[in-house]
Amino acid sequence: MNNFVYSPIQMNLLHYIALTKVRGIGPVIGRHLIDYFGDAATVFTAPARELMAIPGIGPRLAESITDARALHEAENELSFIEKHSIQALVWGTPDYPKRLAECSDAPLLLYYKGVADLNASPTVSIVGTRNATAYGKSICTALVGDLKPYRPVIVSGLAYGIDSCAHRAALEHDIPTIGVLGHGLDRIYPAANRGMAAKMLECGGLLTEFPSGTTPDRQNFPMRNRIIAGLADVTIVVEAAHKGGALITAEIANTYNRDVCAFPGNVGQASSAGCNYLIKTNRAHLITGARDVEYLMNWEPQSQPTVSQTQLLQTTLTDAEQEAYKIIQEAGKIGVDDLSSTLQWPQSKLAITLLEMEMKGVITALPGKVYRIIS
Repeated sequence: MNNFVYSPIQMNLLHYIALTKVRGIGPVIGRHLIDYFGDAATVFTAPARELMAIPGIGPRLAESITDARALHEAENELSFIEKHSIQALVWGTPDYPKRLAECSDAPLLLYYKGVADLNASPTVSIVGTRNATAYGKSICTALVGDLKPYRPVIVSGLAYGIDSCAHRAALEHDIPTIGVLGHGLDRIYPAANRGMAAKMLECGGLLTEFPSGTTPDRQNFPMRNRIIAGLADVTIVVEAAHKGGALITAEIANTYNRDVCAFPGNVGQASSAGCNYLIKTNRAHLITGARDVEYLMNWEPQSQPTVSQTQLLQTTLTDAEQEAYKIIQEAGKIGVDDLSSTLQWPQSKLAITLLEMEMKGVITALPGKVYRIIS
């Protein structure tokens, strides 16, 4: 290490960066090391025999950890991220994305530049083929626009095709959008997306687990895909061939127990074969638009009835309906059992009241006998 005096925060981050620089240490072994030694700095001062007590660490890997090379490389990376105002998000800290932290193979360290909230809800990942058809681009653009009332963050991979379409549509609708990269933040790939990436930094962001100097090599993108899946509440496949990154992302999302949706396509179209396969094998919910996603996820538009709307409702609802309406409105959405308990009505009265309110177009029923106001 050089003679520069680091603060305790910088020193902690420096050792986390160094840990990711050691070839052979991935998220799982990295976590084992942190759990065993308590922090990253202690890992680098531990004797080789103690390191080898950790599952997965043999003599060669122990030697790599005790080698000073990783710390020297980490110093250069720390200098880079500070110079370019990049956030380093360490696994296990409050700044780390909460949904991603739940995943068993979440990266130990993320590099982030942007303003979007990585813990925003809802967060929607949209993926698909690089060779998008006019059909795919059309439904992707419409989907993003129709999702705006739910105030989502849109996540994708900044690749050609559906990824670029999703990011571009989000920017057009002033929706925060995050690009997850398969390389370091010292470059943009493909280069044609540099202008769009610059705009994303103003209302979204760019995220990667790869340090500067990492090139967009083929093996990086499946790793990138797990972050796309792990960040989101739901992954939506717009258009995809039978093989490719979009299906990998969908499969990963399923292993994380996250919802996956797919648009059906022409049975004779190669670019729709992947989506049709996901639906056929029950790996994805069939959707045709944003309202299907709303129904599946129990979402509601982020808006409230205006005063004039409320006054109009008061003239068309019975006293009982107004009482139920007020409770549902205050709750945002509420299950029928909780509603019954609050109102202390007989089940028969509640069932009739809710049915009348549905027929008047005042409330809507969500899965699980949950009700919300139609705004």
